[in-house]
Amino acid sequence: MMAVEQIPKKDWYSILGADPSASVSDLKQKYQKLILMYHPDKQSADVPAGTVEECIQKFIEIDQAWKILGNEETKKEYDLQRHEEDLRNMGPVDAQVYLEEMCWNEDDHSFSLSCRCGGKYSVSKDEAEEVTLISCDTCSLIIELLHYG
Repeated sequence: MMAVEQIPKKDWYSILGADPSASVSDLKQKYQKLILMYHPDKQSADVPAGTVEECIQKFIEIDQAWKILGNEETKKEYDLQRHEEDLRNMGPVDAQVYLEEMCWNEDDHSFSLSCRCGGKYSVSKDEAEEVTLISCDTCSLIIELLHYG
């Protein structure tokens, strides 16, 4: 895993003023606009010192947001963490399931498990390494994914 988990929980999208569904090019445009606006060299000399400090802090946050959201791998990891946090806030975990107990689907390279409502829990092979919570595609039940070892 990358350095995303060591960074304090911040909403990097709101720092850039962007929607989580925004494309990387949209994110880049917002980043470039903000980074110019808050760049320390762009600040007027007659601005109070406290305001300059705020601008520098904002500049650093904008730069951190871009470092995470401008990279495919760290953006994907961050989005998975956000999704998992949303699931944690939805409600309690219904069951704990080992990945090995789920059915493997060769066609789309994913694992799945039937839910008691008739829907299913599914996770791709790549995501199975990173996520711990999976929601049913039909109801609000959530399972916790466990790994042997």
